[in-house]
Amino acid sequence: MSLHRRPLRALLPASDGATLVEFGLVVLPFLTLLMGALDLGYQVYLSALTNGAMERAARKATVASTTKAQVAAAIRAEVRTILPAGSRDDPAAVTVTPLSYTNFASIGKGERIVADTAPVGQYNSTDCYEDRNNNGRYDATFGGGDDMGTADDVIYYDVIVKVPRLFPLARAIGLGPDTIVDARTLIRNQPYGDQQIRVRCS
Repeated sequence: MSLHRRPLRALLPASDGATLVEFGLVVLPFLTLLMGALDLGYQVYLSALTNGAMERAARKATVASTTKAQVAAAIRAEVRTILPAGSRDDPAAVTVTPLSYTNFASIGKGERIVADTAPVGQYNSTDCYEDRNNNGRYDATFGGGDDMGTADDVIYYDVIVKVPRLFPLARAIGLGPDTIVDARTLIRNQPYGDQQIRVRCS
């Protein structure tokens, strides 16, 4: 009996390779947590930078003579400094959508009726309305004009930054292949001129 136990007792004090096994068990979870923290930190930083760039560009656009392309270029110029190399010159990495409204109350609603005849409270063929998208018809649901608006208009900005994640391992833990930041703000144009409102009467 003792002859069979001796080899086992001889192995008990041997610890060669134990450190390597322990390292193998610890390194994968540690690297996953580390890359996850770095990826999350990058996303938070990208979000803060995008919001700051959007606010600055939107404030400059309130004084007229600024186009949608110029606003998008100004935001992209700031954000691209921290984008991955392959996304810096990709115009699809940063999309800017400005939507113009007459005032804050018109956001998310239909085109405003300015001369409401009976039945009051709903559009009919004898009403006059603000044709904000200049399509010649009344729209009960209006998503905003796809432009920078005019004086005193309210502009809703939606800026989306979409770039590949820094670490491909993110996909292994259920995250998508891209880091997506969606920044939004509302700002009113300054009264640099007359507010241009197209009123149509059917």
